[in-house]
Amino acid sequence: MKHEQFSQYLQPGEFINSDNPNVQKFAKIVSSGTQDDKQKVKFLYYAIRDGFRYDPFRLHFSKKEMKASSLLKRDYGYCIEKSCLFAAACRVIGIPSRLGFANVRNHIGTAKLEAVLKSDVLVFHGYAEIYLNDKWIKVTPVFNRELCEKLNVKPLEFNPEGDSIFQEYDESGSKFMEYLHQYGHFADIPYELFMSELTRHYPHLASQIQERDVFYIK
Repeated sequence: MKHEQFSQYLQPGEFINSDNPNVQKFAKIVSSGTQDDKQKVKFLYYAIRDGFRYDPFRLHFSKKEMKASSLLKRDYGYCIEKSCLFAAACRVIGIPSRLGFANVRNHIGTAKLEAVLKSDVLVFHGYAEIYLNDKWIKVTPVFNRELCEKLNVKPLEFNPEGDSIFQEYDESGSKFMEYLHQYGHFADIPYELFMSELTRHYPHLASQIQERDVFYIK
């Protein structure tokens, strides 16, 4: 982990601002009580998964509000914000982390969300990747337990041995989510790419996305 190849995944970023005092305090308090890296990451995972409600109807698009430290001021966030905070907290405790992004299709997405987006494709859905047990694993501390129970989907549990990404099926066996396109992994949020992809896929919302700090889906 001390190799140069990990340096960019351990240093603070513009959005993964692991040098922020509040992020450092959060990470250290949540992960205290154990010296085991797996347990520390596990504590962080559940604190973020269930401590901040997943809310895709209040989307923060300003650079300031998308920082990991900004999520600590709220009790809700969407996939990129929650994954960003998780990545930042992992860096605080010395675990290399980065972000991954993909376009996914939600087969049981809410009618309200699809009506506004005019699509069942969710663009730039975010998750985290951490280096643990000498390998990179995908981690998704996004969908809180209460929401999963409401949607009849098993919550994604932390798996230190392998990937924990989006649920493919709900508990009845119906298809839930599927990956359509992978953007790859990044040391920080690729903000310009994120904004350009949103406006490209949802052109009818372009002006609202670009002009508002918070985009409310009503």
